[in-house]
Amino acid sequence: MSELSKSTEDYLEAILILELNKEPIKSCTIADHLKVSKPAVHKAMDELISFGFIQKELYGKISFTPKGRKIAKDVYDRHTTLNEFLQKIGVSETTSEHDCCLIEHVISKETFEKIKEFNKKN
Repeated sequence: MSELSKSTEDYLEAILILELNKEPIKSCTIADHLKVSKPAVHKAMDELISFGFIQKELYGKISFTPKGRKIAKDVYDRHTTLNEFLQKIGVSETTSEHDCCLIEHVISKETFEKIKEFNKKN
């Protein structure tokens, strides 16, 4: 489990998803992706900059620092692994997507590693 807030992890994960989808990584696209206001994104970006997780050009592109990219990848890995696991045990896609978004922020490292092992075997 991470010591970062759920919100911080969600913003980092959103930036990574936008990047993977080859979408522009700007405040407006992050706001659309997370369904939050642009002022909320602006405040969050300032926080991510202060933590050293991202760099942001004035009115421009947002990019990861190496530290921010690692955290984003870890969160995304938890998300995708948990989603896969929940669907393997019969949870619907809609419910698994919702639940993994909650679980990914609180799961212990031990439990997560066991779920990864389960996914590989099944």
